[in-house]
Amino acid sequence: MALHILDEANRCLQCKKPACQQGCPIGTPIAQIIKLLKNNKLDEAGKILFENNPLTTVCSLVCNHEKQCEGNCVLSKKGAPVHFSAIEHYISSTYAPKMVNGPVKSNGQKVAIVGSGPAGLTIAIILARYGYQITIFESKDKIGGVLRHGIPEFRLPKSVLDDLQYRHIELKGIKIRPNIRIGDAIGVDDLFRDGYKAIFIGTGVWRPNVLHIKGETFGNVHFAINYLNNPSVYKLGERVTIIGAGNAAIDVARTALRSGSRYVTCFSLNKKVAASDYEYNYAKIEGVDFQYNCKPIEILDDGVIFQDVIEHDDGTIESVEGSNRFYPSDSVIIAISQGPRNVIVSTTTGLEANQKGLLVADEYGNTSRPGIFASGDVVNGARTVVDAVAHSKIVAETMHKYIQSLESGN
Repeated sequence: MALHILDEANRCLQCKKPACQQGCPIGTPIAQIIKLLKNNKLDEAGKILFENNPLTTVCSLVCNHEKQCEGNCVLSKKGAPVHFSAIEHYISSTYAPKMVNGPVKSNGQKVAIVGSGPAGLTIAIILARYGYQITIFESKDKIGGVLRHGIPEFRLPKSVLDDLQYRHIELKGIKIRPNIRIGDAIGVDDLFRDGYKAIFIGTGVWRPNVLHIKGETFGNVHFAINYLNNPSVYKLGERVTIIGAGNAAIDVARTALRSGSRYVTCFSLNKKVAASDYEYNYAKIEGVDFQYNCKPIEILDDGVIFQDVIEHDDGTIESVEGSNRFYPSDSVIIAISQGPRNVIVSTTTGLEANQKGLLVADEYGNTSRPGIFASGDVVNGARTVVDAVAHSKIVAETMHKYIQSLESGN
């Protein structure tokens, strides 16, 4: 492992203007990290990684590297890029066990974090560095949000999340209230009543988008986000049809194969899949079949009727009359993204959402109600993990300044 990592590190050209860093949504100082590693300063490199990105161990595994850091590497123009994903994972996972410091001195101010996905975890970790007393309110039994309940184990081992929870949450004195959904027994106003100076909402998008076609309620039909949450409770059978071809659909397909299904097909409305090239290629290697320019018309007990479509250059889709075809399957999984649940919005006065149900917030995370901040998928819709972390770093600083302004009376 280490020899391979050093081979990759030695390929780095140490560009004066690193395009790799510019391609990273969170601006990881890649050239600096690699230089430190080569100079036997792994701990210093690891510290920089975690200070820049609290979820560096996660992002090293699940980022869309081929379109970000590695996709912008100058070496990729004529060959293989420097695989910084492997370098980052080696450094961060090796340095992580050395992170044993306890919480910093408390500043006496309480902050509530609603949701423990990438955005909520980032906010909690950064504000804890300032000494805030943090409580995370999580609707499920374990923290992680989409990281734990939406990404398969083979892509992101749960042990990585467990280690993150121990080192960044438990050791830092951050409290967790699992199995509680804000907007039910406890509301936002209750949090303000109990002295929380600011509230962050990072509840993600957990409501599956639907097709609105006949047969969608049948017992052989499931939604991708529900399946990925707990694949072991589903009995999909040998032949599985997946409607959609994004990253979630690919995750479903690869998980289904690992769970015993033999024939798995993803149906894409477009002529190209929406998933990353890496995930798409892995899926093909593992045996996932793909059908393109197919529109679902009706779901039956034993399969799905699809219609061929023509995709025009302007992005419009035209159905081909008389092209209906039946594809048999034991189970059907709908994977066409998700939207937000609106429990908090419906139970909180002054909190605005748009037509899609996403919270309205500015670039700094300010919502329509003072003291309430938001970022991540609940604001922007389903995006990448690193996008959520990058935006949440900005929002965390905004929250810090807001609370300090309350204390100073400005």
